[in-house]
Amino acid sequence: MSRRPVRLLALAAVAVLSLPAFGQEPAQIPAPPDVAAPPADAAVTASGLASKVLTPGTGTAHPVPGDAVKVHYTGWTADGKMFDSSVARQRPAVLPLDKVIAGWTEGLQLMVEGEARRFWIPAQLAYEGKPGRPQGMLVFDVELLDVLHVPAAPADVAAPPADAQVTKSGLAWKVLVPGTGTRHPRRESIVKAHYTGWTTDGERFDSSIPKGTPSLFKLTEVIPGWTEGLQLMVEGETRRFWIPKKLAYRGQAGLPAGMLVFDVELVQITRE
Repeated sequence: MSRRPVRLLALAAVAVLSLPAFGQEPAQIPAPPDVAAPPADAAVTASGLASKVLTPGTGTAHPVPGDAVKVHYTGWTADGKMFDSSVARQRPAVLPLDKVIAGWTEGLQLMVEGEARRFWIPAQLAYEGKPGRPQGMLVFDVELLDVLHVPAAPADVAAPPADAQVTKSGLAWKVLVPGTGTRHPRRESIVKAHYTGWTTDGERFDSSIPKGTPSLFKLTEVIPGWTEGLQLMVEGETRRFWIPKKLAYRGQAGLPAGMLVFDVELVQITRE
């Protein structure tokens, strides 16, 4: 039986995301008067994506493709028919920016937190040719609520640095942010944690950050390196682990191979 770190974030499910909850029937939100075509004062990128700022943002940083974003949005076809809306559902959406339609990936990078923008997305940057999806140019009003930055691979991803601590089992670790708590999880504990995992070549294979919420898991149901390592931590602490193959997936087919590197933030011990 394979033991996964935190159910591995259901990567296959993330990969098929385009926009959330398409096909639901929320209450209709009227289309804007310029839904049929971009107005003369809209900005247009080289790809043909048109946009207009509706509300200036309060932030300064722009998201990048590896980030996730928390947004409110409404989408219409060019004839004014609404086909999706987080606003109508009264629930913001959290989306990995590199797993949405091309017009969103490009357009959200133009925005900063707090900004609302209208996009006119040409068919080639939307769902062109995809059955069951809205066709032609699509219009979205998008409010960028938050940017969830997924960290890039650390400089020491290839091997533990000289100042890393190493346990008898071979698990290496280094505290990145000291904790605020005093309790340590036990082997049977259930914890909430944020994490990102990389292979030693710097490829990210899993992260809780694009979900927008920490993952909940039992320490006896994860790989041995996690079971051991999380018991060293206290709440509020962030630690980097270099987990040798024998404490990770041990060559199991279809799972990351070799030594794995994780940045883990222990958010809460929910049950000792």
